[in-house]
Amino acid sequence: MTTGSIKTGDGTLEYFSFGSGSRTLLILPGLGIQSVLKAAHSVESAYGCFSKDYTVYVADRRNPVPKGFSAEGMADDTYALLNELGVEKADVFGASMGGMIAQTFALRYPEKVHSLILGSTMSRPNQTATRVMERWIESARKKDSNAMAKQMIELLYTEKLASQWEVISELMFAGVTDADYDRFIEQAKAVENFDVYDELPKLGCPVFVIGVDGDKVLTGEASREIARKLGCDCYMYGSEYAHCVFDEAPDYKQRMMDWLDTTYISIV
Repeated sequence: MTTGSIKTGDGTLEYFSFGSGSRTLLILPGLGIQSVLKAAHSVESAYGCFSKDYTVYVADRRNPVPKGFSAEGMADDTYALLNELGVEKADVFGASMGGMIAQTFALRYPEKVHSLILGSTMSRPNQTATRVMERWIESARKKDSNAMAKQMIELLYTEKLASQWEVISELMFAGVTDADYDRFIEQAKAVENFDVYDELPKLGCPVFVIGVDGDKVLTGEASREIARKLGCDCYMYGSEYAHCVFDEAPDYKQRMMDWLDTTYISIV
């Protein structure tokens, strides 16, 4: 694994990479309280199956996140990162909020995107997502890590994992700072204001939507409506999984790889 950073705007964007394949996979993670680099080894382990065919890059958010930062700004940072890395075109996987950034990135910089996988995400606001973001923002403003951890874990994971919320919260919130809470709030506000639904038909690359009916954060319908709007490939997990199905379903990465292989062959 290698790590690095670039200067962008008034801040710094960190990333890490692994794998040695000739193709490029860019992973844009979801909303988190701390930097994704703190989970770098876990991500490498989870997505290590891509290492043979891909060089995998995982991008964090700019730090500090400026006030009023939007998905457009995050997409611009992603473009700056790929240019700095010398990546001409990538397969892009965006999970949750990362899927929102991925959609925006593909719309703004289509020449950089070979294909798009959108996991547990949305293209426009809905009542469930707005209600969840408001709750999380309120807890973050209070800097109440216990309440925030319980709220997040119960919605993000299945009941089996959520029952271990105290253990998981120690991992999620260990060493959290006031700046981390502020950073989280600005990102959550960006989710509330995100809307590219009407622009979706402009996407010129192959798209695979992977959603879950048990999504209590953004809803499974949010994934379905993206697929309907685009007429693209879609797979929906049932209510036995939750929002973070990409962390729990044992066949999730294989579905990604199978689709990417088919898409790559069809394009090449």
